[in-house]
Amino acid sequence: MDLPFVIRQRLEQLGYEQKDLAVAAQVTESYISQLLTRRKAPPAPDRTDIYGKIEGFLKLPSGELARLAELQRQEQLKRRLEASPAPLFKEVRELVLRKCHPDRQEQVRAIFEKQPFGELELLVTQKLLDVVKGVARKELESEDWLSLVGMLSNRSYEQMRVATLEFLDTDVFSVSIENCTSFLDPLIEAWDIDLATFSIQIVLNRRVVPGKPKKFAFVENPAEAVSEEEPGLTEFLQLAALCGGISDEEMDYLKSIRLRGRCPTSLFYYRELQNLRDPLNFRGPTLGGPGGVLIGGLSERSGRAKTPLAS
Repeated sequence: MDLPFVIRQRLEQLGYEQKDLAVAAQVTESYISQLLTRRKAPPAPDRTDIYGKIEGFLKLPSGELARLAELQRQEQLKRRLEASPAPLFKEVRELVLRKCHPDRQEQVRAIFEKQPFGELELLVTQKLLDVVKGVARKELESEDWLSLVGMLSNRSYEQMRVATLEFLDTDVFSVSIENCTSFLDPLIEAWDIDLATFSIQIVLNRRVVPGKPKKFAFVENPAEAVSEEEPGLTEFLQLAALCGGISDEEMDYLKSIRLRGRCPTSLFYYRELQNLRDPLNFRGPTLGGPGGVLIGGLSERSGRAKTPLAS
């Protein structure tokens, strides 16, 4: 017993047609037809809201369709893993290269063309997909957003919902030209990469993505060595009169302080804590909790407040 069989059987029992189910699931009748005739694979349960809508309409137990879909997808994945990955469509590769920073385009193109689907092309394409999928997943229930993006390709709201559900179910080995036209092209403004560190920066299109342009980076850093607690901090924490009521945020901050070649005393940590708690030192709202640590006191770049003692 699989997903299409269960849905078709339930439709017949309740006297409904495929178009009724399509309306309830907010998708096109064509999508439902392809799903029930197995011409389209069932979407991943964690990437779609369609199963909950169908279960509610057909009065099926919650989670039943998602369970059947996952079993069917596992079988399909097993078959796919046995085959060698095919290279990307030419149009997909060209879109990825076109969005690349002009100073890096030719160098990246040369690397891409050495292999049909090499490590760098796989890394970049996967990251672009991850970023755009994050936006699409967040906006799946927004009729305004889907209608806006649909206008770019002359699609209705229902057609765009189907396209979004299918896109969320796409992986790097099956990204299509349609995925590029509907999502990657309009949502991605540009991307750049540092070929020495493989740091990737992606800028989204502010006209389509709500809010300010967002930037993402992939950086592989060596693991930091686990260091022991500073003796001065250990001594400070043993003095209840000095460190009473210390919050988790304050504790994390004090533990993060490292002064190369210097060993702070317990008095240093006491003064640092008082500086952190003094609202005159910072701008911005408080975090709440004991001591009133200020958001403005923790630099977004370094994670610590700059004080004369720590400089």
